Amino acid sequence: MEEIELRAQKREVIGKQVKQLRRQGLVPAILYGHKTEPLPLQVEKRSLRRVLERVGSHHLITLRVGDDNQPRMTLAREVQLDPITHALLHVDFYEVVMTEKITTEVPLVFMGQSPMMEKREGVLVRGLDSVEVECLPSNLIESIEVNLEDLVEIDQAILVGDLTVDADVEILTDREEVVAQILPLRVEEEVVEEVVEEVVPSEVEIISREREEEPPEEASKEE
Repeated sequence: MEEIELRAQKREVIGKQVKQLRRQGLVPAILYGHKTEPLPLQVEKRSLRRVLERVGSHHLITLRVGDDNQPRMTLAREVQLDPITHALLHVDFYEVVMTEKITTEVPLVFMGQSPMMEKREGVLVRGLDSVEVECLPSNLIESIEVNLEDLVEIDQAILVGDLTVDADVEILTDREEVVAQILPLRVEEEVVEEVVEEVVPSEVEIISREREEEPPEEASKEE
C-alpha cells in the first residue's frame, strides 16, 4: 500500500475558539487510540483535503506531528463537514498499533459488465458499496474487486462469501449479504420503490465513521 504522509501541529486552541483556526486555513483535529492519550491537533486545510480525497477512511495515513521524528500510523475515523458549504470542520485520527488487528470498511470496485445487461435482458442491483474487514494495519487493502462479468443469468447474485481477499484479511460482513444481483427488467421499478433514503438533519454532516474505539469527548465538544 502506498505511503500517504500528512503533517500536523499540536493545537492549543479549543472550544469555540477553533473558528479562528478555520479562518486561518487550518482544520482542528484530534489524535487518539486505545494506547494513545488524546492529542489536539491542527492541520493545513488544503493538504488535509488532498489526503482525504485520496485515501478516505480505509488507508493508513502517516501523521507527522510538529518536530516529532516518530511518525504516527493513523486512520481518519471521522470527518465532519459543514452541511451547506462542505468545508472541513474537524477530523478524528485513530492511531493504530502495527502489531494489533484493526477493523475498517473497504470499498468495493465493480469491474466489467454482466452479459445480461449487454443483451438488455436484466438490470443490475448493487447491494453493498463496501465491506467490513479485519487485519493487521500492514495488510490493509485499498479495495476489493467485484467482477460483474460473472453474472450470466437472471437472478444470479454475487454474495460477500464470493469475494476474494488475501488469507491475512478477514471479511466480517455477513457472507450471505448480496453484493450485486441481476434481476428481470420487469422488477426494476419495484426495486427502485423499495430504496428509501433516510435523511437525518444535523448541524454537522458525518461522512466517515468506523466502529473502532469511540473518539474522546474533546472532539465532539469543540463544535
